[in-house]
Amino acid sequence: MVRVKICGITNTDDALAAVHFGADALGFVFATSPRQVTPAQVSRIVGALPPFICKVGVFVDSSIEEVEGVMKFCNLDLAQLHGAESPSYCEALSPRAIKSFAVKDESILAMLPAYKVAAYLLDTHDPPLKGGSGRSFDWRIAEQAVQYGPIILAGGLTVENVRQAIAAVRPYAVDISSGVEAKPGVKDHAKLKDFIELAKKT
Repeated sequence: MVRVKICGITNTDDALAAVHFGADALGFVFATSPRQVTPAQVSRIVGALPPFICKVGVFVDSSIEEVEGVMKFCNLDLAQLHGAESPSYCEALSPRAIKSFAVKDESILAMLPAYKVAAYLLDTHDPPLKGGSGRSFDWRIAEQAVQYGPIILAGGLTVENVRQAIAAVRPYAVDISSGVEAKPGVKDHAKLKDFIELAKKT
């Protein structure tokens, strides 16, 4: 069964709703974004969660010291890296790093083997946003990427296309943020429920 990560969590109500509907992981954005949160906010949200939920911090070109400090303070399990972090940077956080790649074309496939990480997150190429664009990319590239390790599929996923995406790529997990929002930073709980149920439907 594919895992589901709900990203861009900014409040406890949305976090608990996502968990109730069956999300496996929650993402908290510490980089500049409409969904940006502070370590203090995330610490409070994480403190309200039940056990066995994976907590993921999303960072863009932060220092390793900052990432490790935030992860410790917030009791996070993984760091999801969306900047120009090098293979050696990621290795320093191993095995607690997910590296995000903005997919423009198949040339991205040659980059993956250099990164020894827990998983590769493939998102739509949109340099200003570093993720959360709400647009999808050519899933055939993600289908090829699965040979290199666990693939987390992101970018433009919705209730309408998640089953098609999973059938095409067979990813380890899917990651959604804007596709289940009522407005930036606030989740639509009906969409949350439908997306998670559809993604986990066998």
